[in-house]
Amino acid sequence: MIKGRERNAFCSIVLAIALSLSAGLVAGGCNTEQSPRAQLTDAQITTQVKAKLAQDVNTSTLTNIDVNTTNGVVTLSGQVESAEVKSKADAIASSVPGVVRVNNSLQVNSAAAPVTH
Repeated sequence: MIKGRERNAFCSIVLAIALSLSAGLVAGGCNTEQSPRAQLTDAQITTQVKAKLAQDVNTSTLTNIDVNTTNGVVTLSGQVESAEVKSKADAIASSVPGVVRVNNSLQVNSAAAPVTH
C-alpha cells in the first residue's frame, strides 16, 4: 500500500508542476494589450491594404512589401524599386478605412529597378 500512495503523491506533484508550467506559458503567450475586437479590426485592415496593393502595385513588388497593423497604425516594410512605388503604397494604405497612420519603412532598392535600353 505504501508504494501506491507514494506513486499517487508523485503523480499529483508532477501533474501540479505540469499545470503550473502550462498556465505560465499560456499567460506569457497572450502578451497583447489589444482586445479581440481590435485584433480582428487590425487583421481586416491588413487584409484590405494587401488587397488594394495587389490591385495597384506590380505583382513582383507586392511580394517584397510586408504589411503589419497594430491599433490602426499600418507599417509598411520591405524593398521597392522606386520612390514612386513607395509613395503609391503609402497612399494606398492611407486610403483604407480604419487606418490611423502609416509608418512607411519601405526601402527603395535602385538595383531592383528595371534597366531599359
